Amino acid sequence: MITKDYMAVEDLEVYKKLCQLHIEVCDLTHTWPPEEKYELGSQVRRSSNSSPSQLAEKNDDRHIRNKIEGVNRSRGEAAETIHHLYMAKLKEYISDKVYLEFRGRYKECIRMLNGLEKTLERKIPERERRWQVKEESDVYGSIDDTHRQGWPIDVE
Repeated sequence: MITKDYMAVEDLEVYKKLCQLHIEVCDLTHTWPPEEKYELGSQVRRSSNSSPSQLAEKNDDRHIRNKIEGVNRSRGEAAETIHHLYMAKLKEYISDKVYLEFRGRYKECIRMLNGLEKTLERKIPERERRWQVKEESDVYGSIDDTHRQGWPIDVE
């Protein structure tokens, strides 16, 4: 019997949230002035789509370091999307309330990506880690805890 070591990208909660955010960002930008179609609108749509696509691109990679790179790139694209939405707020294309709602949701995804990175870092031998990852004893209690954290599935 073959066991999967990692979840499918479509099963990652952070991936689902980032995809949903992209769809909502696209809908939002279509209400902006026509001159922004190829300017700010295009930039925010591209960065919002790039965030989940970075996870998808590295999902099937055999090397954990490459998976971590995908997480880092995804986090950067999410932060870039927040910036573009902030510019839209400054240009008064969106309200403070709308900006803060999207910002909060993207920040939640960034926190989830941070957790995913920590989980992946634990899969690397301790001597090869870029930094020390505090081991949490309750993580080893059940597989369900690991699923909530993100990508890897610990099957022992």
